[in-house]
Amino acid sequence: MSRLHVVHTTAFSYEGPVGASYNEARMVPRSESRQTVLAGNLEIEPSTWRHDYVDYWGTAVTAFESGQPHASLTLTAVARVEVHPPALPGPMDWDVVGSERALDAMAEYLEVSPTTQAPPELLEVARTAAAARGSTPDATARAICAAVHGAVEYVPGVTAVHSPAVDAWAARKGVCQDMAHLSVGALRAVGIPARYVSGYLHPARDGEVGRTVAGESHAWVEWWVGHWVGHDPTNDIDVGEHHVVVGRGREYQDVAPVRGIFAGGGTQSMEVQVRITREA
Repeated sequence: MSRLHVVHTTAFSYEGPVGASYNEARMVPRSESRQTVLAGNLEIEPSTWRHDYVDYWGTAVTAFESGQPHASLTLTAVARVEVHPPALPGPMDWDVVGSERALDAMAEYLEVSPTTQAPPELLEVARTAAAARGSTPDATARAICAAVHGAVEYVPGVTAVHSPAVDAWAARKGVCQDMAHLSVGALRAVGIPARYVSGYLHPARDGEVGRTVAGESHAWVEWWVGHWVGHDPTNDIDVGEHHVVVGRGREYQDVAPVRGIFAGGGTQSMEVQVRITREA
């Protein structure tokens, strides 16, 4: 078990005064089987109205309005989370993953979108892994993520948040979001239900207790093989005690940390900082 203190700040600055803005934020984690949120809060400045709820995918959302003129908008999410190692039963075989019951229950996590469409070369890797003698869905999923990890170099700035997965594959460069989209698309293409996960990552598996470091807003995947398995294709490791889940969905757009509209202000700039302290 580890206990992490996360401070995630997103600051928007505008060229001129903004008359009003309307937004949704998904920045605060929730308690679940693998993590216990000891404290969690989102501060918004300025804010004139807010409503907190849990969306269809199980993510905590704050809908808010900044109705007074402002030249900047700052969101600060603070959370203390105990993260536990996963205790998973053995993976199931293809007859479970491909059963009529599973296909019906997991239909939303099997649909491939333009954003998650995997390129032909990666699809060939996925199909070959799935068809290999003695292959299991879990082994196939790991082969897919390993292929993505091996082919795509982590390089920020090559893609944007709305870029389809194939762009990162073509460039052989991208960020965690791209690697998650590529993995999700290839997994779904061979019949393995998969979902996109957003959260926070402490950069060191055994980080020094009490030391605050620059953390990351991160993305990874979960595949279903009778139960959900979390895996980080950017680092090609299973999700562990240094990963904190914030949201899940079909792709990035379901879990975007902040999205909304504003009136006036001209162009905007955004600065994001994540600071993580391991407390235990």
